[in-house]
Amino acid sequence: MPKLDLSIIIISYNTKEATLSCLDSISKSLKDSPIKYEIIVVDNASTDGTLEEISRPKGDRPLVENLKIIQNKENIGFAKANNQAVSMANGTHILLLNSDTIVLDDAITVMYNFFVQNPHIHFLGPKLFNKDMTPQASSAPFYTLQVVFAALFLKGDHWGASRSSPNQTVKTDWVSGACIMTKREYYDKIKGFDEGIFMYMDEVDLLYRAHKVGLSTYFYPHAHFIHLGSASSNGKTYPILQVYKGFLYFYKKHYSRLSLILLKIMLQLKALIALIIGYIINSDYLKKTYAEAFKLAR
Repeated sequence: MPKLDLSIIIISYNTKEATLSCLDSISKSLKDSPIKYEIIVVDNASTDGTLEEISRPKGDRPLVENLKIIQNKENIGFAKANNQAVSMANGTHILLLNSDTIVLDDAITVMYNFFVQNPHIHFLGPKLFNKDMTPQASSAPFYTLQVVFAALFLKGDHWGASRSSPNQTVKTDWVSGACIMTKREYYDKIKGFDEGIFMYMDEVDLLYRAHKVGLSTYFYPHAHFIHLGSASSNGKTYPILQVYKGFLYFYKKHYSRLSLILLKIMLQLKALIALIIGYIINSDYLKKTYAEAFKLAR
C-alpha cells in the first residue's frame, strides 16, 4: 500500500459512545482536507459493543471512511496497543488520539500543516478543552521532585506549576497523551511506548526518552480538541492508583535511588493525609483508595 500522509490511531476499551463521537468528529474535520489519511482503531477486548457499532453504518450514520480495526482478545493496555497500531500504520505522520476526544473544526489539518512546516518540532500537542470549553492543562515540565511536590500538595495544576494550558506556541517537556502528533520515524527511533506501563505516565516516559535523544516537544494552542477524560477508567480509585504506579515506575527507571526514596515519602504522606480526611468525613472512597495507594508507595 502506498504511503499516506497521516495515520490516526485510537485505542478503545469500553468507550463505545465516546469512540463513535471521536470518529464522527474526525470525519467532519477532514471532510475537505487534502490530507491522505487512515484511521486505525485498536479495540482492547471491549464488551460494550464498540466493535459492532463502529464497523458498520447505522441509521443516518455512514460507515467511517479509511478505517482499519484491530481486535484484541484481551486488554493489552494503552502502550502496547499504540505500538501495535503504529507497526501496522501506513502514514508518514502519526496522530495518537484518545477515544474520548472530539476534534473541533479543522484542528487536525491545522495541526498537521504546522507540524510539517516546522521540521525542528518532533512531537506536538494541541490545546485541549474540557467538556464545558474551559482550558485543560496539557503542557508540563518533567516530574522532578519539586514538580511532584507541587502536584501532590500545592494544587500545582491550578498555579501552572505542574501542568498548564499556554496561549502561545511553546517548547515544553511533555504534552498530554490525549493527542500527540509525530512522524513515524521519530516514534520508531525511541521504540514507541514502554509496554511496562499499562496506563498513565506513558506519554511522560515517551517524551522523556525523546528528550534524552535530542527530539523536541512543542505545545501548539491554535489546534483545538475537547478531551472528556477518564472515559475508560472505572471511577476515581483506579486512575489514582495507576498514577501512583506510574510515578514509581518512572522514578525506578529514570531517577536515582535517593530520588525514588524521596518520591515514596511524598506519596505516602499524600496517602496518609487523604486517609485521615477520609476517616474524619467518613468517606469510604478516600479510605479504600488511599489505603491501597499507601501500600503501593511503601
